[in-house]
Amino acid sequence: MVARKLLVHHNDSQFDVDYDTDDGIQVLKFQLFSLTSILPDEQKLIGEKNIPIIEDSDLNSVSDSLRLITISGEDEEEDGEERESSITDAKQITIQGENDKVVVESSSSFAKSDEELARMLQAEEEALFYQQFQTRDNREEFEGKLRPYVRQVLMYEDPVRQEAARKTVPVDELEEKALVSLAKEGNFKPSKVEQDHAFLLQLLIWFKKFFRWVNAPPCDGCASDTANCGMGAPYPSELQFGGSRVELYRCKSCSRVTRFPRYNDPLKLVETRKGRCGEWANCFTLYSRAFGYDSRLILDFTDHVWTECYSHHLGRWMHLDPCEAIYDNPLLYEKGWNKKLSYVIAFAKDGVHDVTKRYTRNWPEVLSRRDITTESVVSAVLLNITKECRKSITSRELSRLEDRDRNEAETLEMDLHSQVDASISLPGRQSGAKEWRIARSELGSDSYSHSSCPVRTCVDEHVSRIYNAFYPMFSQFVHEGYSNVDILAVLSVVKRFLLDLSKTSYKDRRRSIDPDSNTSKLSVHEIMSSVGELLTALFLKTELETDGKMSICLAGEPVKTSIALPVALDILDDIMANLKNCGKLTKDSLTLPLLKLNRISSGLILASGEELPFGIVS
Repeated sequence: MVARKLLVHHNDSQFDVDYDTDDGIQVLKFQLFSLTSILPDEQKLIGEKNIPIIEDSDLNSVSDSLRLITISGEDEEEDGEERESSITDAKQITIQGENDKVVVESSSSFAKSDEELARMLQAEEEALFYQQFQTRDNREEFEGKLRPYVRQVLMYEDPVRQEAARKTVPVDELEEKALVSLAKEGNFKPSKVEQDHAFLLQLLIWFKKFFRWVNAPPCDGCASDTANCGMGAPYPSELQFGGSRVELYRCKSCSRVTRFPRYNDPLKLVETRKGRCGEWANCFTLYSRAFGYDSRLILDFTDHVWTECYSHHLGRWMHLDPCEAIYDNPLLYEKGWNKKLSYVIAFAKDGVHDVTKRYTRNWPEVLSRRDITTESVVSAVLLNITKECRKSITSRELSRLEDRDRNEAETLEMDLHSQVDASISLPGRQSGAKEWRIARSELGSDSYSHSSCPVRTCVDEHVSRIYNAFYPMFSQFVHEGYSNVDILAVLSVVKRFLLDLSKTSYKDRRRSIDPDSNTSKLSVHEIMSSVGELLTALFLKTELETDGKMSICLAGEPVKTSIALPVALDILDDIMANLKNCGKLTKDSLTLPLLKLNRISSGLILASGEELPFGIVS
């Protein structure tokens, strides 16, 4: 034990601080917090030569000269070296001992008031105190719940399983949707990090349509509804893929019994494409690993499972729930589903972590429900398993992971004390039968509140350009005196060309034109010459092929055509529907509702009820 004495100067006051180095850094930080109201998670101790002092540091050997700086707003390079950051509205406190000098800097923009924080910290302290008398101190039970998942996540590293998953994904289509989602916000030249982030969100939305939720499987014989009639012994073919639990369902029509094995092997789930939250999260985590994302399987002890992926775009771990197709909304369960959380544990190939604090804003109440064992035992078990997972990795990789672990721990503490926007209501559970959700008290509200939808830039100048491009075509129709029937025939040909083009790969769109596809008035070549401005608006052009045929192909960046083609097809449908209700066209009739000239492009919009991330309301 080494006793240290510090003299703390804060504004016009000074305080004497005595502390024991055996108590660790956190005790010192809480002492400083009690005097200065600067949160422990905003403090970072720096020793001589700018060496950070962390939980594992030997305080007895630390130099007498220390600095304590904020962690708010700090960023880190990929190699782990710190960069200096500017701190706005910062306050500085000087702390001096006999040979000690500590500087405390803290951002004043923290959301919660000192009074709220004091109440929360007091509640946390009381919850930890009472936990000593409530917990069963059952280390074996807690560790026993974790071990199967430690083995489970190793399946995601199998190249055979990853390749099987990749083969089922329409990669080209998801890449295009990812680029379009970025382009619709004005980002036509995204970085690889931005593309990877957008692709992951598209993968999540695609998976929601690919996988199927099972309440009660349809009858294998007549496809009628079934009702649960108990459990059955697994067949060897089911055990081969981890189907040790088999539910039995009796048909309500023919009385045939249908088996529903709860497979644990994600390779089998890629084939069956069905299950409940366990199968959904298990399979989606494989998919995210198959595309190279650092991924975790998240186990909620109150009976739910989901995924986390590390987003380099956000610089942090991101919550993804494949059952709901919801991402980056960790308070969904506590605030939307009304879940009474206890333990939320993250499993990856390189470690196991307690991430409960990400998913709650009522930590003292959650602590009161964590009654399997003490918090110190929880930390020790997770640390031991993580060390096992990392025993064969290189020292450089180990250093990178430890840096990321520290950053995550700091972020979790900061998130825990952040203010929650009470105006935003999160939805209750959407997956599963309504009666089942009601029985679990997870129904909540039906949807997001309008206030939960972000205000953001929406780029759609291309829409005005496409609308305006139809005017020259219709001017030619009027000039030539075509009937509405002839015009509809021409527009049908144009629509067919664009539809066929939209079904080709976005990277190298090309579609040959059949010269025999004539209308009653114009040949295909004449039609193509009349739609020149429209093709330009779609970033397309015509080319002569070596055999003399004409083709339509890309004339610019592929994503610009991707974002424009659906607009042109929608406008064509609108025009063709209106044309059927119009009389013979004249120059004066080339206005609304036939054509929408001089359309106003949008700026900032409040988007609500859209299908994020690629749905746009304008």
